[in-house]
Amino acid sequence: MTVLKNGGYGAMRPEAIVFDMDGLMLDTEPLYKIAWQQALAELGHELDDAAYLRFVGRSTEDCESDLLHHLGAEFPMRTFRNRWPDLWRACANEQGIARKAGLSELLGFVQDAGLPIALATASNASYTEFSLRLANLLETFDVIVTGDQVAQPKPAPDIYLEAARRLDVDPVCCIALEDSDAGILAASRAGMVSLLVPDLKQPSEEAAEAAFKVLRSLHEAREVVASLVGADVRTGAANSMARRPARIPACQHPGACLSGHGDGSDVDNGKGLRKK
Repeated sequence: MTVLKNGGYGAMRPEAIVFDMDGLMLDTEPLYKIAWQQALAELGHELDDAAYLRFVGRSTEDCESDLLHHLGAEFPMRTFRNRWPDLWRACANEQGIARKAGLSELLGFVQDAGLPIALATASNASYTEFSLRLANLLETFDVIVTGDQVAQPKPAPDIYLEAARRLDVDPVCCIALEDSDAGILAASRAGMVSLLVPDLKQPSEEAAEAAFKVLRSLHEAREVVASLVGADVRTGAANSMARRPARIPACQHPGACLSGHGDGSDVDNGKGLRKK
């Protein structure tokens, strides 16, 4: 389903590409599902696979409100909130974090084409570094922006605007890749050419409309990026630029690092983990 939006990209050649992390590059949703199911089971509640889908792509606060609505005000949310990150990390350490199919080929093409690469993830810096290290991707990015470094979370455009600022590239000259409704809305509102590759959940009508294209896989995304860049997908560009791996900066909003984003729209459990 490659639906062209907004009348086409025009003649301007993209100057950078910005990736989301969870669900787009990394297959982390199954780890979240296991951690949430086990944490709830320890508290005497069951969450089956079908019911879990209701939480995909939603903020921690939204998911927790949903849990309280269904399980009642007596549900020990603090215990649950402290428990599931430990289970998540244990599962990640045991199973590893898999890359999504087509990611390595896409990253290789982008690097060969000489495009700077940024990461814009709603996750905290510590969780981001943990995940990228397990997936052997920490040295991939020129710029890394995490959710605790901006004031407003996705679907606000803050994180994508900050990524473009650090890249020193106009946002309209950036391609963004996302898997969730909130992410694609954020990238689109930042003015970027936004490619949506849904993970477990199909996009809402609003998200599909905001996307430049809705794609089935990262393999397909590579073909679209190649067409936008004007390079041969088999070889990339001839003049690759030298790149230096990014460092993850310290949090720019110390209060947000401890208690979630400044507006309270997402909840940090103090261990660097957030549900998407």
